[in-house]
Amino acid sequence: MTELWTSAAIADAVAGKASGDFAVAGVAFDSREIGPGDLFVALKGEHSDGHLHVEQAFASGAAGAIVSQPVDGPHILVSDTVKALDSLAIASRSRTDTKIIGVTGSVGKTGTKEALFAALDRCSFGKAHRSVKSYNNHVGVPLSLSRMPEDTQYGIFEMGMNHAHELSALTRLVRPHAALITAIAPAHIGNFANGELGIVDAKAEIFEGLMPGGTAIIPHDSPHCARLRKKAERHAEHVISFGFDAGADVRAIDVVAAPRGGSLVTAKLGDRSLCFTIAEAGRHWVSNSLAILAAVRAVDGDLATAGLALAEMSGIDGRGRRHLVSLKSGGTATVIDESYNANPASMKATLQHFTSEPCTGQKILLLGAMGELGEQSAHYHSALADDILLTGAKAIILVGEDMAHTAAKLEQGLDRGVKMSHAASASDALAEVAKSLGDGDILLVKGSNYLGLSSAVSALVSGEY
Repeated sequence: MTELWTSAAIADAVAGKASGDFAVAGVAFDSREIGPGDLFVALKGEHSDGHLHVEQAFASGAAGAIVSQPVDGPHILVSDTVKALDSLAIASRSRTDTKIIGVTGSVGKTGTKEALFAALDRCSFGKAHRSVKSYNNHVGVPLSLSRMPEDTQYGIFEMGMNHAHELSALTRLVRPHAALITAIAPAHIGNFANGELGIVDAKAEIFEGLMPGGTAIIPHDSPHCARLRKKAERHAEHVISFGFDAGADVRAIDVVAAPRGGSLVTAKLGDRSLCFTIAEAGRHWVSNSLAILAAVRAVDGDLATAGLALAEMSGIDGRGRRHLVSLKSGGTATVIDESYNANPASMKATLQHFTSEPCTGQKILLLGAMGELGEQSAHYHSALADDILLTGAKAIILVGEDMAHTAAKLEQGLDRGVKMSHAASASDALAEVAKSLGDGDILLVKGSNYLGLSSAVSALVSGEY
């Protein structure tokens, strides 16, 4: 077991009392994710209390726990376990000389974080650390920080938000040397009285935690670039823009389709040029790659290694992973899994790429509603229709109440021979997909996570449909 924390160090960090001496190799707050040697943090929330699962955590191999009431087993006793997790994160951040990158944005956060990790882990020979899954909120970020080994050379942390002031708190925990915004889009717009400008200002909060001499990395092609730059300049010594326009500091000067998918890119980084391949397809991934290069350079990483990592990146579950599935009717079909999340910008980018997707059979769309769009939901769902029609899909399955606006607009422009259905749930949608999917077909699955479209992907991949 590689020692991450001793009980003495934990107790000192969280101002708690240790029941005895022990050491832990990891940290978790979900008892179902506990592995041998982990520290279990018994968080109390509105709907759950981790103390009810302490016994299960120890049975799964936990070496100790942070609790606010005495338990049987090695533990650190504190008054508030949520505050203790934050304190452990602060201690973890303070005990290293790690170069830290913070990543946020309306779209592309997780993929960008994973690509940065791949690049920096490679050039540091396994000494990079990142937040796992989408642990990017007020609990996930401190958990990810507390898991960071003391000898880490590069740390990459994804930070998300649904409301104003959330990123401000998270970035002050992370204290990044480089803070990156991938893109701005109307995600969660229903939570902001000031609409998209409210989202811009909330995303720009990531710059508030920058270390002295830090770098802010912003999307040049965004209509909000000037607003982001103004806010970044208050906290950053360097502001670097990325994009396709000639004014971007890091820009793509040539992009061509790669023979096996993805893109071949020539990028200009100030006085340097770099030619590289991106395994992931789509213009949005070219944009992400430019941000990645800017961030790698900002923390003195190796650009050539970053290019190699981008060439080897494969899709992430729920965010572009491709599955070749065997069909009960015979033959195979391709399933593109974008089921984790959806907002107007990511929907548009994904559908535009799907338009040029080569296919020997039929193209099929399984699209779920986009959440947290507030009063503008009808507008954004209706606007999807134009991009859907351009894909050439022969079967369109829509899921969720808000997709009624999309269906109404589609009915005005559907060609004969295109089948459209509107399902109430993921299971109903899966039944419709099963009727349509044939040999050589390509199915794109995308929607907001609350709809559970990932269950349809799992059923198709496992053959249990």
